[in-house]
Amino acid sequence: MSSNLIINKEFDVLIVEDEPILAMAIKLKLKKFGLNVSNIASSPNDAILYAQNNYPDLAIVDINLNSSKTGIEVANYLWKNFNIPIIFLTSYYNDKILSEAMEAEPYAYLLKPCRNEELKVAINTAMHKHQYFFKNKKVFKNKENDFVYLKENIKYNKTTCELFIDDNIIKLTKNEKKLFYILTKEAGKVINFDTIFNFIWREDVYDLSKLRSLIYRLKNKLGFNPFENLYEEGYRVNVIKKNI
Repeated sequence: MSSNLIINKEFDVLIVEDEPILAMAIKLKLKKFGLNVSNIASSPNDAILYAQNNYPDLAIVDINLNSSKTGIEVANYLWKNFNIPIIFLTSYYNDKILSEAMEAEPYAYLLKPCRNEELKVAINTAMHKHQYFFKNKKVFKNKENDFVYLKENIKYNKTTCELFIDDNIIKLTKNEKKLFYILTKEAGKVINFDTIFNFIWREDVYDLSKLRSLIYRLKNKLGFNPFENLYEEGYRVNVIKKNI
């Protein structure tokens, strides 16, 4: 395969890089190759949110992001949830970083600044190995079905156990995630107190005050109560219908 040829130009590339000048330099290189850079994400959350809503075909990710989350964590999320192929960029590496990076099963690992030919070869290799995904991209675009809408601007992803308000990820505690999981598994259905309590706390005898306290804290965090208490029956999540 010639490194001077991009074998497939009909796909979108996401760049995850927190250095604006470097990100723009990579974008210009890709445009010269005839590729479409669909977005530049400067933070892990921006990258994850963009991927959830747009499903890019390829992600070029800087390992060393200036954030609490690393580029490796972002890449792991993109690969495990959406099977987006990864090309890593880094200014340095050692055995430990390389070992951690391999968990995201990257198709290439490039040292900055990378040459045009190296980048072309990496992209061609990624597309060649990931050909099945590119041909069946529509399968992954049905992920909107994983969302439960609590309000027009508030949604919960049943697959990733993440809550979004105005497309911003809201941090949930371990027990809050469990509560959302059990109540959205069959959204709108009443789940009895025993089932909820056993799932969250793994205890045979439930303490209703413990559950109410969890819901109260969640209500304060969100500014509204997404759950409805049906007397002597249990709880259910209140959802709205939304045309996608």
